[in-house]
Amino acid sequence: RYRTKYHGANIKHFSQLLLKHENIKVSDTTILHWLYESDILSPKARRKTKNRLKSDLKARKKAASSKKDIVRLDEKIQTIDRHIAHPRRPRCAYFGELIQLDASPHIWFGKEVTHLHLAIDDATGKIIGAYFDTQETLHAYYQITYQILTTYGIPAKFLTDRRTVFEYKRKNVSSDEKDTFTQFSYACHQLGIELESTSIPQAKGRVERLNQTLQSRLVIELRLAGISNIEEANEFLNSYIKEFNAMFSLPLNNTKTVFEKQPNKMKINQILAVLSTRKIDNGHCVRYKNKYYLPVTKNGIKTYLKKGTTAMVIESFDGTLYVNILDQLFILEEIPEHEILSKTFDAEYKEIKQRKYYIPPMTHPWKHASFLAYLAKQKHRSNGANV
Repeated sequence: RYRTKYHGANIKHFSQLLLKHENIKVSDTTILHWLYESDILSPKARRKTKNRLKSDLKARKKAASSKKDIVRLDEKIQTIDRHIAHPRRPRCAYFGELIQLDASPHIWFGKEVTHLHLAIDDATGKIIGAYFDTQETLHAYYQITYQILTTYGIPAKFLTDRRTVFEYKRKNVSSDEKDTFTQFSYACHQLGIELESTSIPQAKGRVERLNQTLQSRLVIELRLAGISNIEEANEFLNSYIKEFNAMFSLPLNNTKTVFEKQPNKMKINQILAVLSTRKIDNGHCVRYKNKYYLPVTKNGIKTYLKKGTTAMVIESFDGTLYVNILDQLFILEEIPEHEILSKTFDAEYKEIKQRKYYIPPMTHPWKHASFLAYLAKQKHRSNGANV
């Protein structure tokens, strides 16, 4: 069973899986002894254990007489990797004081690499956000931020690595919505969350160790659950993270929380947005993601503005598109490339009634002047310097 159905599991997890799925109760120490006798190491084996087995294998190789046994033992020796240690540091004092973020690329299910985005609280070791995506994306980090805000509230600080989402990347032609560092940091700025990035993996060892643990345990759980796509995997995370936290996170009894009050969903929808500056074209439209949109009032009245008028397109967290023009908000209505029906030749053609839209009141995150002032403070946008 360990070589086939449960391959890759660490010993304690294997013992739990046998009890859960096979109704076989065997202690992890007994399993460890049996596997060691068969020259099988736990994925979490320490350097001392690996070195001891390696010495045993070398001695048996030296005493072996047949070429087949020598080749087999030599292959086993080569598969024993050195244990990589992660230096430890004291945990933070308070729940919500420091949240470590990371994305782990791995073949979590199926045959393709996907990225598991994680948020772990430093004080308790509790996973407070998790989301699968095909790549490391702003969308996925917004998703785990949404989970944190709606479940716990506003944390004090995020610690991330310097990858695409968080590192300054100079482009020959840079558009606002592709400057993902600015988008995420602007959202954190509005929420009052300090954002720090580091290029040293040991500085965020908590989430690095979590990645290793989940690559050992979660892959097997997903396989046993028959998960085959991202949608199913994200649904599975809802129950699995609760089970994982119950086993591994520290209790909150003696840990004070410093999460601030949970913002309402309307405010979250406005803050976790993608903002980008555009100009009205000669067809009175705004072009966004290769589609054309016309500004429309809340009463459904189309608005025709002068060519060259500055507009700030707002893609809110729920995907709704708005545009801020002179601090007045409009909804964006897509202009289709072709009409579905012809007014002249289709008898079933009906005039579309003007629909009413809900447009939220103008708020600080969507004020164009505030966004431009924030952009001006970003060094990478003013002089292209890499940080």
